[in-house]
Amino acid sequence: MIEKIRIAIAGYGNLGRGTEAAIAQNPDMELTGVYTRRDPASVQTLNGSVAVRHLDDIDQYKNEIDVLVLCGGSKNDLPEQGPALAARFNTVDSYDTHARIPQYFDAVDAAARSGGNVALISVGWDPGLFSLNRLFGETVLPKGDTYTFWGKGLSQGHSDAVRRVPGVKAAVQYTVPSIDAIEQVRSGLRPTLTTRQKHTRECFVVLAEGADAEQVREAIVTMPDYFADYDTTVNFISEETLRREHSAMPHGGFVIRSGESGDGDKQVIEYSLTLESNPAFTSSVLVAYARAVYRLSRAGETGARTVFDIAPGLLSPRSPAELRRDLL
Repeated sequence: MIEKIRIAIAGYGNLGRGTEAAIAQNPDMELTGVYTRRDPASVQTLNGSVAVRHLDDIDQYKNEIDVLVLCGGSKNDLPEQGPALAARFNTVDSYDTHARIPQYFDAVDAAARSGGNVALISVGWDPGLFSLNRLFGETVLPKGDTYTFWGKGLSQGHSDAVRRVPGVKAAVQYTVPSIDAIEQVRSGLRPTLTTRQKHTRECFVVLAEGADAEQVREAIVTMPDYFADYDTTVNFISEETLRREHSAMPHGGFVIRSGESGDGDKQVIEYSLTLESNPAFTSSVLVAYARAVYRLSRAGETGARTVFDIAPGLLSPRSPAELRRDLL
């Protein structure tokens, strides 16, 4: 009988639901519990038989959890929850505030080492899979430039940041790449592009009752790390319009390395994703990397890791011999 990796979920929004669905696709894993800050009785999981408990009670179930998948937001939840939970559990998270990853890594690393755990941070498609493709590109073509374009798509992290602005009742945010900039890069021109030239951002916001629209708009477009460096449009809409026109969560993007090989020939490497559901795909990446966390922990390792530190074979349920035979 196959030994199953016991996975638990902390936080049950879109990412938590996607994680539950992803676990169900992996026969070597089982979901042992969902932990939430809400009233557990108010949470309806995809599989109604899964235990839902309050996050404050999670330490009581430590012996049931091999890896805890953290599904909170990067702006407010993970900076606190990441280190706190890594001190007590093996964890994997999708922290995606790029500018603050070094500080977050240090905080989680210290906590994980203190508890003898493995904590894998910033897992998803960006940061995550796109990070790996940036690394591959610059190491294979050291003479060149790397370009990352996101969208058009709904960004979970940026949408969460908008929703936390005082006066916002509900909101979504779309990242829109510049088609002209992408085509310049694909042609091998290697243009110098500013952040503002590569993307724009579009926000669709439902105002809270009595909120001042101009104050909300100003708070959004000047937000550091999220919107200050972009041309950002804020559209105010009704709740009904938000539900009708903005309930899907598509996304995607491109990583392009344009450079020269040693003989001076132009070479372009491109990796792209087209996603019908951003959180469902991100959850699938989290679950694959949870397997690696489990294996590293079983091997006696401790501390924080990123995708750069994980051997690809650790992600697969297949044996090294099978991977050599079928995929190499």
